[in-house]
Amino acid sequence: MKELQIQYATTLGGRAREKYRMLRTNIEFCGIENKTIVFTSCTPEDGKSTVSYQLARTMAEADKKTLLIDADMRRSNLLERLSIRENLIGLSHMLVGQNELRESIYSTNIPNFYMMPTGVFPTNPAELLGKKRFIKMLEVVREKFDYVLIDAPPIGSVIDAAVIANHCDGVVVVVTANKNSRREERLAIEQMRMANPNILGVVLNRVEVGKGIFANKYQDAYYYEADTRKKR
Repeated sequence: MKELQIQYATTLGGRAREKYRMLRTNIEFCGIENKTIVFTSCTPEDGKSTVSYQLARTMAEADKKTLLIDADMRRSNLLERLSIRENLIGLSHMLVGQNELRESIYSTNIPNFYMMPTGVFPTNPAELLGKKRFIKMLEVVREKFDYVLIDAPPIGSVIDAAVIANHCDGVVVVVTANKNSRREERLAIEQMRMANPNILGVVLNRVEVGKGIFANKYQDAYYYEADTRKKR
């Protein structure tokens, strides 16, 4: 298994690290049966890739064998953010049968952290994700890893996330504070709920603290105050 050398562009501050630990704990307390989890958002640039990546790292740091699948086969730039410039075999290659699953998963320089990149961008991502080969892949990785986090495209743009969610244990929706309307956020959550009723929570991303009841301003706008609210 080839090893990827990951270098993320920005280092998390102490406040953000603590919030990701809280998010990890909330996910863990949703139940050990929730191992395959899809992450989506209302619209592009809500930070879902950052959230899924940083959460996967945080889980790996807690000695959880974690696989991050980059399933945004339309416009992902995750490898670029990780300073990985080479073209890699990945999800699309496996789904069309060009390569085996074992050739599409990479270990990293971070212990317990594994990645499956998108591969080349296909013309029919939703169709590929609906095939039996994808379902079988999820069954296999679910047995091999403690957690499988899947970064999917925004549900407000395409249906890929709903197709994936139909075969996953749970769903997390990422929303950016003060960006989308309440209606857009509710619609995104309801769309995902129709595909998979097990909504594990909503991550509120890029919250600016220091106003109102908050005493301290959080300076780094790229990272966030995160919270998950379990469905009642």
